[in-house]
Amino acid sequence: MPRTPHPRPPRRGRLLTAALTALAAAAATLAGSAPATAAEVNAARNAGYESGLSDWTCSAGSGGTVGSPVHSGSGALRATPTAADNATCSQTVAVRPSSTYTLSAYVQGSYVYLGASGTGSTDVSTWTPSATGWQQLSTTFTTGPETTSVTVHTHGWYGQPAYFADDFSVLGPDGGGGTDPGPQVPDAPGGLTAGAVTPSSVALSWTPVPGATGYTVYRDGTRYAAVSGASATVTGLAAATSYRFQVSATNAAGESARSAQITATTAPSGSGGSPSVPRHAVTGYWQNFDNGATVQKISDVPAAYDIIAVAFADATSTPGAVAFSLDSAGLGGYTVDQFKADIKAKQAAGKSVVLSIGGERGTISVNDAASAAHFADSAYALMQQYGFDGVDIDLENGLDPTYMSQALRSLSQKAGGHLVLTMAPQTLDMQSTSAGYFRTALNVKDILTVVNMQYYNSGSMLGCDGKVYAQGTVDFLTALACIQLEGGLAPSQVGLGLPASPRGAGSGYVAPSVVNAALDCLTQGTSCGSFKPARTYPDLRGAMTWSTNWDAANGNAWSNAVGPHVHGLP
Repeated sequence: MPRTPHPRPPRRGRLLTAALTALAAAAATLAGSAPATAAEVNAARNAGYESGLSDWTCSAGSGGTVGSPVHSGSGALRATPTAADNATCSQTVAVRPSSTYTLSAYVQGSYVYLGASGTGSTDVSTWTPSATGWQQLSTTFTTGPETTSVTVHTHGWYGQPAYFADDFSVLGPDGGGGTDPGPQVPDAPGGLTAGAVTPSSVALSWTPVPGATGYTVYRDGTRYAAVSGASATVTGLAAATSYRFQVSATNAAGESARSAQITATTAPSGSGGSPSVPRHAVTGYWQNFDNGATVQKISDVPAAYDIIAVAFADATSTPGAVAFSLDSAGLGGYTVDQFKADIKAKQAAGKSVVLSIGGERGTISVNDAASAAHFADSAYALMQQYGFDGVDIDLENGLDPTYMSQALRSLSQKAGGHLVLTMAPQTLDMQSTSAGYFRTALNVKDILTVVNMQYYNSGSMLGCDGKVYAQGTVDFLTALACIQLEGGLAPSQVGLGLPASPRGAGSGYVAPSVVNAALDCLTQGTSCGSFKPARTYPDLRGAMTWSTNWDAANGNAWSNAVGPHVHGLP
């Protein structure tokens, strides 16, 4: 969320248009990719960057190797673009003429590309606009009748932050260069624990295993499911029943031994555990700072708001840990005791108050087990200190889905079943289920209250039908919400996030009537624009705004119009 009315410069239209076109092409390429056969070899050398940059060349000295983050092994590539260089890192591999190869790599970062040139046929490229966790890029190419070598590469985009790459592969017939040594079977996972339970499910988490590309969950000795992250929710269970669980780690070399066994018991039939949030709810962010909007106390927030997100928690010198300090001076002498009393009064009126973590300037990073533990411990301490009902995740600089999921599950175990957990990703973070934010939301779906995506400050984006929709329209809201609704989130976990006034964001403000039309389109199939979802979602949670302060500065026009409409949904 922005702390200032205009938080970032507009995106370059030409870059975004090219990106969307490439994204559609990449999807088509991925759909046609064929798996490698057992007879194929990996023609890439030093494919895991375990030997530094041996066999690799990076333009303008842009590349180096790091020990963290890594997808597997002990090393990964880190390359940093500049305004004049896109940080291309490449190597030439030996190939067989007239042969097909599958090119893939795991990447992290914004605008990361993977490609091959000099194929003697059609050169190929694929990319991701935003990979906050490890994401596999893959494509295929066919060599020409006289081609014996091909250059494969990754690169970023001019002026963008550093990107990471690991576990590069060029799978196909041996062209005379031999094969890169394959991975070793990973160790068995440790730290398996049971988190939130319901009458029909148990949430599990464990410590990530170096070199693992996936995990297999076992229930009562029988394989239950394969997952990519270090957490899973086992569903379809009987109430008040004990179950035994184990997990193993997997990669291309095989499956590890199973973890130590744990036992967990589901909750009794009819037991609660869900937070006391209305079926249709309105969320509003309350500013703990003065940026020109109306300065408020928590008691000033209108009753139309069901969830109040206090913005923001601050980073500390301890990785992953968060802190909060009321800006008493900036808020006209608002004391901590008044603040706590106002939170209690809102809760007595049936409202929830959560602490928002991140925002435009938030730099909290949870990227290993230690920082995940620091996050959970510090967030829970703040919940106890101030009386917050939960947390809101508004990290606009990316997140690691494995460790953020681990942190949130640990917080849930501490806080119990009434934790209110909300998220406010940007539109780019929810374009694909492979994106880190989307993966995190799905990983913690059993304890997640609502995702209020920010439908602003983004420019045009793809809808669930693959078409591009302009920001600031009913179609933009409904077609992008459809991605979440059809991508695995429950309708009750989806909300529409919009600015409360034109001054509340750099772009994307729409009149409250447009928000209400989008709500009606999604829940009832009425008031739609050119996009009409294939089905309706009557349980849609509601809407969110930045912020209650900007709403007050605009005469509470947003909450006066959207609040009753949300609460009146069927």
